[in-house]
Amino acid sequence: MSSPCDPQHAPAGDVSAALMMIDSRLKAVYDGKTETDPDQQALTDQFAASLGPGGIDDLLDGACTLIYMFMQWLRMAYEDHDKDVIEYVVPNLVATMRMMPKSVRPEVIPTMAGLLVAAGTGLSPNLWRKQYGYWTEDEMTPLEATAFLLAEHINRLTDDPDFATRMITEALSASDED
Repeated sequence: MSSPCDPQHAPAGDVSAALMMIDSRLKAVYDGKTETDPDQQALTDQFAASLGPGGIDDLLDGACTLIYMFMQWLRMAYEDHDKDVIEYVVPNLVATMRMMPKSVRPEVIPTMAGLLVAAGTGLSPNLWRKQYGYWTEDEMTPLEATAFLLAEHINRLTDDPDFATRMITEALSASDED
C-alpha cells in the first residue's frame, strides 16, 4: 500500500537553489569562516526575498528533496557496511543541532529528527512535515542546517569536500538528459 508521504507524490521543488545555498555554506565553513559573513547573508536574504511566496515554497521543497537524496545515499552507504542509517546519522545530527542553540532552537530539533527518520525510511520529508501544518519561521534555519549537516556528513565520509554537491549536480544533470 502506498503512503501519502511517498516521494512520488512530493514536489521536487527548486533543488538547484537549495543546493546553491547549501554549497555556499559548505564553502564558507571549509574556508574557515565560522561566523556568517554579513554580505553573504544579505545576498542570501535578497535572493530569498526575490523568490516570492511560491518561490519560497519551491526552495523549501528543494531543501527537503536534498535531505531525502542525502539520506538515501547515506542509507545505501551504511547498508553496505551492515549498519542502519537512522542509528548512525540521526543521533549524530541531533547532537550537533543541540550544540547550535543560536541557529537551531531546541523545540524544532524533534521536527528535524522526524524529517531525517522520514527520509531514512523512504518517505518524503516535505510531505511528512506538511501533515502537521505549514512550515514555521523558526524551522527555516534548522531546515537549512539539517541539509547542510547531511552534506557535510557525506563529504566527511567520502573525504571529499565537494562530493555531496557533485552527487546532486550529477543527478540533476542526468534527470535533465532524460
